[in-house]
Amino acid sequence: MKRFYSIFAFALFVTFSVTAQQNNAVIDQMVKEANENSQLERLAHELLDVIGPRLVGTPEQKQAHDWAVNQFNAWGIDAKNEQWGEWRGWQRGVTHIDLVAPRTKTLQGMMLAWSPGTSKKGIEAEVIILPDLADSAAYAAWLPNAKGKFVMISANQPTGRPEYNWKEFATEESFQKMKALKDSVNDAWRTRLQKTGYRGRGALPEALEKAGAVGIISSYWSQGFGANKIFSSYTKKIPTLDISLEDYGLLYRLAEYGNQPKIKVNADSKNLKPMQTFNTVATIPGTEKPEEYIVLSAHFDSWDGGQGATDNGTGTITMMEAARLLKKYYPNPKRTIVIGLWGSEEQGLNGSRAFVEDHPELVKGIQAVFNQDNGTGRVTNISGQGFLHAYEFINRWLYPVPQEIKKHIETSFPGTPGGGGSDYASFLAAGAPAFSLSSLSWSYWNYTWHTNLDTYDKIVFDDVRYNAILTAILTYMASEDDKTFPRDQSVLPINPRTGKQSEWPSPRSPNRKGGLD
Repeated sequence: MKRFYSIFAFALFVTFSVTAQQNNAVIDQMVKEANENSQLERLAHELLDVIGPRLVGTPEQKQAHDWAVNQFNAWGIDAKNEQWGEWRGWQRGVTHIDLVAPRTKTLQGMMLAWSPGTSKKGIEAEVIILPDLADSAAYAAWLPNAKGKFVMISANQPTGRPEYNWKEFATEESFQKMKALKDSVNDAWRTRLQKTGYRGRGALPEALEKAGAVGIISSYWSQGFGANKIFSSYTKKIPTLDISLEDYGLLYRLAEYGNQPKIKVNADSKNLKPMQTFNTVATIPGTEKPEEYIVLSAHFDSWDGGQGATDNGTGTITMMEAARLLKKYYPNPKRTIVIGLWGSEEQGLNGSRAFVEDHPELVKGIQAVFNQDNGTGRVTNISGQGFLHAYEFINRWLYPVPQEIKKHIETSFPGTPGGGGSDYASFLAAGAPAFSLSSLSWSYWNYTWHTNLDTYDKIVFDDVRYNAILTAILTYMASEDDKTFPRDQSVLPINPRTGKQSEWPSPRSPNRKGGLD
């Protein structure tokens, strides 16, 4: 009997050793390939430089989806575009804004998304400031004065220097004085807007348009040098322009001091027929458990102030590169690997919500979703998202990750489920184990998140390479795991805002007819 146990133990040791060697061989090959033959720079160039931003409802979005399908197919990975809805069709052209009086200067600015353009001749008109009046009745009486004018509707910021720059160089007294001034200016402007009586983001621009204004001028400073956030227009016939803090301040001061500034605007845009909206879905079929799935998740769309580089070009190329590594060195996975590049995340997780709604059987079989969305930085945090047994699985999957990558990652278990923010939340709401690969900031919020500076040059490719390696190894380990991830949910904590126990997020249906109401 003793001899039997010795033989049995030796056999187990041999089995585990062979398995470990096989695991190490696959992982070592993927790490070597990623470091010595990375495709990240080429993918980023083709996606960001050649195609550019991928605003939902634009031809560029469809072009990007087709590019991704072709790229996956070139790697031997079956891929297709799945239509899930349609969106208001629009295409941006060139925006050119010139100060023509009291002097000449080309201004930095651009139309907001879905803004109407101008005629080919452009528009030349005086710029005025939305006045500070007593109440809504006074504003209603003033509105005819907007006719034939460009109207400025944002506060004039007292400084274009970020707070960190003030902290570094200003005296403490000067720093505190500027902070107080900024707060008072922005508070006063909010009060000014409230007194107009127009509620909601679009109400005031719509009223000015109806009153005969020739354009709306705003400036949404991102608290960083040269960075403005570029979102959407609410006008239907006249252009809405976002102008850089520096040039907005120039116009504001000229108008405030009675210099009667005039600008000429040439802005091209096209309203198109409704555009189909897609998810790009690529698949590496499983061999032993084909009806269980690991999903590599990233949203494909972007705002269009820059190139959509860190939001979410970096997440996209991370998942594509991870898929390439897996296909090359792990072509016959135990479980099916799905790569999902979702459309219209920026307008409410619509693409991933549609996928979850349209593929309930696949969602039931999910072993894990790995989602990356918050910038170019290396992954530094993984939460268990409220799953009771996440500690066991995530730590096991992380174990073979190279130390130079793993040492930066903090984990928190069991965590709480994300209710929004990115596409992993769509899967969590359906009860599927979905995890955000949360990244180091690299000043994401101030400088690249939805800004005019979200461009190729902000990518930190060493960090993105780490993330592709991490994703490939997590996927490999999750696929090979003998155990299926259990979906037991932890007891969620009391919500400090409501005083009630938090609840697991509920599924929400996507908007499948965006901007077509």
